[in-house]
Amino acid sequence: MDMSKLPLLLCLGLAGPLLIAQDAHAGVYTCKGDSVEQGGSTKYKVRRSGTTITIEKGGSTKGKAVLRGSKYVVEVGGSTKATIENGKILKGGSTWASVSDAQKVYDCGGTVAATLWVLEAVNAL
Repeated sequence: MDMSKLPLLLCLGLAGPLLIAQDAHAGVYTCKGDSVEQGGSTKYKVRRSGTTITIEKGGSTKGKAVLRGSKYVVEVGGSTKATIENGKILKGGSTWASVSDAQKVYDCGGTVAATLWVLEAVNAL
C-alpha cells in the first residue's frame, strides 16, 4: 500500500459516513396535494385556511404558520417558535436556516417546508 495516500484514506473513512448520512436525509419528505409523504406513505397533512397553514399528524395539530404582515410566524400551541421572511427562517431575530435548507429535507413549497423544518427542529412533529 502506498503510505502517501493514508491521510486521504483516513479522512474519507471518517467523513464518508457523515456525507452518506446527510444525503440519506435529503429530500426524504415529498408534498403531494395536502399530504406530506415519506416512502409513499402519508406522515403529515397540510391544511390551509385563508393565509394560515396548519400541519397535522393523525388528526392532531402539530403547529401552524400564520401570516402577520409580510412574514409568517410559526406557532406551536399558540407560542411563537420562529418567523419566515425573505427566504430565511429566523429565531429570536437571528437567521436559523434558509427556506432552501428546509426544502432540501421537505420537497414542498417554501412556507410549508420551512414550517415543517421548524416543527422538527423544536421536536413538535
